[in-house]
Amino acid sequence: MYDRLQMVEDRYESLNELLSDPAVTSDTNKLRDYSKEQSSIAETVRVYRRYKEVQEQLAGAKEMFNEKLDDEMREMVKMEVAELVEENSELEQSLKILLLPKDPNDDKNVIIEIRGAAGGDEAALFAGDLFNMYARYVESKGWKIEVLDSNETGVGGYKEVSAMITGQGAYSRLKYENGAHRVQRVPETESGGRIHTSTATVAVMPEAEEVDIEIADNDVRVDIYHASGAGGQHVNKTASAVRLTHLPTGIAVAMQDERSQLKNREKAFKVLRARVYDKISSEIQSEIDQNRKSAIGTGDRSERIRTYNFPQNRVTDHRIGLTIQKLDQILTGKIDEFIDALIMEDQTSKLESLTN
Repeated sequence: MYDRLQMVEDRYESLNELLSDPAVTSDTNKLRDYSKEQSSIAETVRVYRRYKEVQEQLAGAKEMFNEKLDDEMREMVKMEVAELVEENSELEQSLKILLLPKDPNDDKNVIIEIRGAAGGDEAALFAGDLFNMYARYVESKGWKIEVLDSNETGVGGYKEVSAMITGQGAYSRLKYENGAHRVQRVPETESGGRIHTSTATVAVMPEAEEVDIEIADNDVRVDIYHASGAGGQHVNKTASAVRLTHLPTGIAVAMQDERSQLKNREKAFKVLRARVYDKISSEIQSEIDQNRKSAIGTGDRSERIRTYNFPQNRVTDHRIGLTIQKLDQILTGKIDEFIDALIMEDQTSKLESLTN
């Protein structure tokens, strides 16, 4: 492990030199790539350097025990050694986690798709609740969210809504939201006070650039048609809606939110690239996960991952058995407690699989 850490630190120093080289600073692509690489290992280098400092301090403190010390000084050194040993253990654990294979998509932006599933109007209302929850979470992180397409219901909520979330590390945290979410509550139209159960599905996909996946023009069928639904005078008068179909996979994306056909086409291609990339990545990941006991964050989207119980103000994540009695706060975007616990579970699982 320490040989690997030293190699990472050496590479960090090499990148420092490269980033001050005029040949690199004048090349936009190289400057971007080297800066991104350095940023990705900066935390590992910081922790490793602190680890080496603690090792030196420990060695110095232990040497002092061989000197003639009065009782008070010996007790002080003993306390210092205990603190350093504890910090040393924490740093070792942090370094093991930092050296785990990193998900190459973690730093990407996110395309999120939320659909009302079982439960009719209640499912659509719940899909709206989930979208608002994520929108507030995005705001709390200082990220940005842009609706790409939406299909609202007459009673409020969404049959489906898709959005682009832009922000550093967005995918690394939101990927754990992938799956079926279940709600238990009494609908406003329910006179008998009976609890209904509805579901909505959440798909979280990393934004795919053209360098990530190449989609040939002849693999995509483009259909142009008149927009429908609410939207003003351009609806049904301007052929601005776009449907893209990726022929090899059968994945189709329709976009009609913009008045401009060009803008709808651009948005549709973003979603199409993400869906195709996600499908290919998921197939590869499923093969890897067959050899792992846990696949937190990469499970089947039909799997029920979380239940939101309104009468008891309770939310339960079924993957890790975590229940939090703060549903009202969670719906305002305070979901870090779940995400942090899921990340910890995922890291623990990966560490165990490396050890075994």
